[in-house]
Amino acid sequence: MLSKSASGHPKSEFSKTRSVEPMGLVRNTNLSALLVLLFCFCLKFCSATDTITAAKFITDPESVVSNGGDFKLGFFSPANSTDRYVGIWYAQISVPTVIWVANRNKPLKNSSGILTISEDGNLVVLDGQKKVLWSSNLSSSVVNSSAQLLDSGNLILQGNTTGTMIWESFQHPSDTMLEKMKISTDVQLTSWKSPSDPSIGNFSAGIDGRNLPEMFIWNDGSPYWRSGPWNSRVFIGIPARSYVYLGGFSIVDDKEEGTFYYTFSISKDPRLKDCFVLNAQGNLLQKRSNNGEDWKVKWSSLEIECDVYGRCGAFGSCNSKNSPICSCLRGFEPKNTEEWNRGNWTSGCVRRTPLQCERVNNNGSEGEKKDGFLKLMMMKVPYLADSSSPSTSEEKCRAQCLENCSCIAYAYDSGIGCMTWTGSLIDVQKFSTDGADLYVRLAYSELGGLFLFSL
Repeated sequence: MLSKSASGHPKSEFSKTRSVEPMGLVRNTNLSALLVLLFCFCLKFCSATDTITAAKFITDPESVVSNGGDFKLGFFSPANSTDRYVGIWYAQISVPTVIWVANRNKPLKNSSGILTISEDGNLVVLDGQKKVLWSSNLSSSVVNSSAQLLDSGNLILQGNTTGTMIWESFQHPSDTMLEKMKISTDVQLTSWKSPSDPSIGNFSAGIDGRNLPEMFIWNDGSPYWRSGPWNSRVFIGIPARSYVYLGGFSIVDDKEEGTFYYTFSISKDPRLKDCFVLNAQGNLLQKRSNNGEDWKVKWSSLEIECDVYGRCGAFGSCNSKNSPICSCLRGFEPKNTEEWNRGNWTSGCVRRTPLQCERVNNNGSEGEKKDGFLKLMMMKVPYLADSSSPSTSEEKCRAQCLENCSCIAYAYDSGIGCMTWTGSLIDVQKFSTDGADLYVRLAYSELGGLFLFSL
């Protein structure tokens, strides 16, 4: 509703007080009462709109509502803050939940804000002095553009002469992913700094499209969590039990754009609302609201310490059921024993016995026992796998790795095909179920009774 309180101050949906003082109330006649009711009905339904134009802008604390009533666009203050922002939030959830913020890095310090269309066709947030705090930042001017809030939660800007969409909030997300939104190598979620500060925080989430596509969370640009590769059905680095909640995900190879994107569509029940939120601590949460009730967390990316990327360093393996949780892979030893024993595992592990194929290449003895592979079951495979066609058989995968001395590990998944590694094995984790079998190349003397395959 486009309304202010009787005092003229903003009336926030995020405050506990939601009462409105009646104004101009006519008493004593049924006709007058009926007119008041009709006026209120018209005010509630006839003036409600989902569109903003240069002539039909909104000022704080006004808002617009999507056609089906699912989302609102307007001015708000976060919890424990008096700063004012323009954002989008769920309109029918018991606890208002902001899913997108326009001026997240430039808050308004009072209730003088305006959301409108500028002369060049941009959607802009202005302060009381008409200074632009935020803009949709179109590359060229557009005549008679308008902004519309859709029931998907997407805010779109379109040219009135063509009706063509020229900008959308889904391509510029904040910390929340909604159904049908596309998160890619170029479009990422960014966390709030804190629940009271929606400015861009330390964490971002998106797709790493190098080699095999994976979901990633980064902390100031450094990997913080990853999903493991996508095999056309699931992320193989997330235990299958999580897919009770993660079903509906898909990754698409957008060949025209030369990138990957992932999207989700989970429930067809209109009473259920799902979203993914990257919180200020770098945890990606799947939240669900049933019939307008408060949100419940259904899945979390960081459930245990081993989920943090590279917790045990290169050639280390993390197992949450062990104490300590980190150990070196068989055939490897701590690079810095003193640090390792103190529980600082970041320096990782190094190979204990050089590979025979490397010694031969450096004028070693041809008569030495050949290298082999150790099978590690139910593992989160390392980062940066090289892959071949899914039509490559597991036997051919093993043979190709055996023939290449620089290949230090391989794994096979029917949806991905052959995965091989030539660099350090980073972010290996032991699962109690699911995962993939990882074959690590070791010198013959390190294999013992666990020897499996050799040249």
